[in-house]
Parts: sequence; C-alpha cells; structure tokens
Amino acid sequence: MYRRPEIPSPRRGAPRRPTLSQLRAFAAVAEHLHFRDAAAAIGMSQPALSGAVAALEESLGVQLLERSTRKVLLSPAGERLAARTHRVLECFAELLDEAEAARAPFTGVLRLGAIPTCAPYLLPTVLRLVHERYPALDLQVHEEQTASLLEGLVGGRLDVLLLAAPLTTAGVTEIPLFDEDFVLVTPQTHAYAGQRDVPRSALRELDLLLLDEGHCLRDQTLDVCREAGRSPGGSLTTSAAGLSTLVQLVAGGMGVTLLPRTAVRLETGRSEQLATGDFAEPAPYRRIVLAMRSGAARGEEFAAFADALREALSELPVRPAHG
Repeated sequence: MYRRPEIPSPRRGAPRRPTLSQLRAFAAVAEHLHFRDAAAAIGMSQPALSGAVAALEESLGVQLLERSTRKVLLSPAGERLAARTHRVLECFAELLDEAEAARAPFTGVLRLGAIPTCAPYLLPTVLRLVHERYPALDLQVHEEQTASLLEGLVGGRLDVLLLAAPLTTAGVTEIPLFDEDFVLVTPQTHAYAGQRDVPRSALRELDLLLLDEGHCLRDQTLDVCREAGRSPGGSLTTSAAGLSTLVQLVAGGMGVTLLPRTAVRLETGRSEQLATGDFAEPAPYRRIVLAMRSGAARGEEFAAFADALREALSELPVRPAHG
C-alpha cells in the first residue's frame, strides 16, 4: 500500500530556492499526469524528473502530487502552484527572447502562422523577402485556421500571424498590411462571367458555395452577403474544406463563390471552365494584418518586419494599409 512521503518543513529562515529544472519537471508532470510521458516531453530521465519534483516539494515544504502505483494526481496545493509555475516559465522564456532580440534582431527562430486562405498566395513573397533581407532568420511556417493560430499566439507557440481582420482576442496587436477586394468566381457560361460592374445586390439570389465552418473567409463571405441584403434563408451550401475544391465545384456548375483577389490567379487558372466578375465600386474587401502579442519582447522587430512585408506584398493585386 502506498504511503505518502513525509515532507519536512524548511528550517525557519532557510531560503526556498526552487530551480528552473525543478519547475520544468513539475510543469511537465502537471500537464501529463504521468512521469514517463512527462520525462519524455522535456528530455529528462524518469528518475531525474521524479527527483526534481521531490526536491521542489522539499524546498517549498508543500506536497504537490498524490502518487500511487496506478496514477498521479495534483494535490490541491499542486493545482494552485501549477498555474503559477507555468507563468514563471513563460516569463523566463520571454526574458531569453528579449536577450536574443537585443543581441541581434532578425536572427534566430521566427514562428509565423498563416490562415489557409492566405498561406499559398502570400508565402512565396514572404519567403523571398526573408531570404533576401533576413538571411539569418530561421522562419518556421504553420498553416492553421484562425482560432488555432490565435491560441498558439497567446500561448507562446507562435510569434506572429498573417490573419484577416478584425480580431477579437485580448492581448493581441494588429498591424495592418493590405486590403484586397473579393472577386466573384463563376462558370464560363454564367451571366456575370467577365463583367466588371457586378452589383452587390446580385449576391441576394446566387447559389453561393462556401468553405466549411471554422474558416474566416466563410464568415467574411456571409457578412458581405448580409450587407448586400441577402436573407438568412438564402441558398448557402457548405461543400469544401479548401479553396481549390471550392472553385472546382464552381467549374462543375454547382454555384458561384467569392475569392480574395490574391487567390484568383492560382485557383482559377486550373480550369478553363471558370470565369470571374468584378464588383462595382466600392467592392467588398478584406484586410490582412500581421498579429503579435501585445507587449511582445520582439515587438519593435515584428513591427519592422510588418513594414517590410507591406512593401513586398504591394507587388500583389492589393492596396497597402497603414491604419
């Protein structure tokens, strides 16, 4: 039968000085609730991890874990201290980022997140910019939907994001990059194929194809339709997980869709059965921003990166945005 180990109280006046290694070990166990998995996650042997947690408990004079032969649980004190431990480790990581940025801006790793309706069309320009202007920067790209990207940014997994505005997440700063118009994509035989002054009111009755839920472009398209006066009960069909599939459905005569202008050349060039129509001014549009954590250690560096991106991306069919 398991017997809880006695945790001696620290001597009065003795300093309590947990080490970062002990805090990392406890944070890993608190996350995985399994010593073997926690040890593997932080690259530490299981005996060393167990010893580090025990040393932390002794240093603090508090039992953090309830151990048995079958499972590991956080004690009530462990529950409270786990959250503080994560904050301490995050602050330490920010300290290292600050030091790295102070030593040499535009060096080291930059973890860039991008939504699927931006990544394929903007990344060639972004990668060329980094290669030519920031050769010492180790750019790592992550393509995910908006909610996942924002979670990664706030949690420290990502550094900056290419997203469509507006954002509603607290603690996130938006730096405008550009505005781009939406374009109507139709079959070649459609009445609006090739037109340059399509009225927004046309969206009230068209058979519109959308991306799946979770894509911000779906929500933006629905907003444009509502502004055009389309009734909530209009014919809206969710049929595709990506733009490439969406335009192929259009080519097959199943309806029409809206594409951001940066995506038009690549996506419509794959089929001779597709045509486009431009909306009458003022055309519906979306704004693309570079998002970062408010108060990020590398904030000045990211702002300069945004300025360089805005200049480079102006070669695309967009309008640079500054505020």
